[in-house]
Amino acid sequence: MSDDQQYLVDTVNTQMPFGKYAGCKLLLLPEPYLVWFHKKGFPHGKLGKQLALMYEIKLNGLEKMLKPLLKTD
Repeated sequence: MSDDQQYLVDTVNTQMPFGKYAGCKLLLLPEPYLVWFHKKGFPHGKLGKQLALMYEIKLNGLEKMLKPLLKTD
């Protein structure tokens, strides 16, 4: 698996560490929550980059294509 593919799998399966959706995997976050972050500003660092990626994925309607990457805990 390439680094880009692994990053995507990791991003899809990362859990939101804080807020209303703490514990929710990033792929499963509701689009309005990501839109809110887009307007307010994404956090700094890796989480911010992952949230920005999820925003773009949801904005373009690609989340269904990525659901097979979700890992069950």
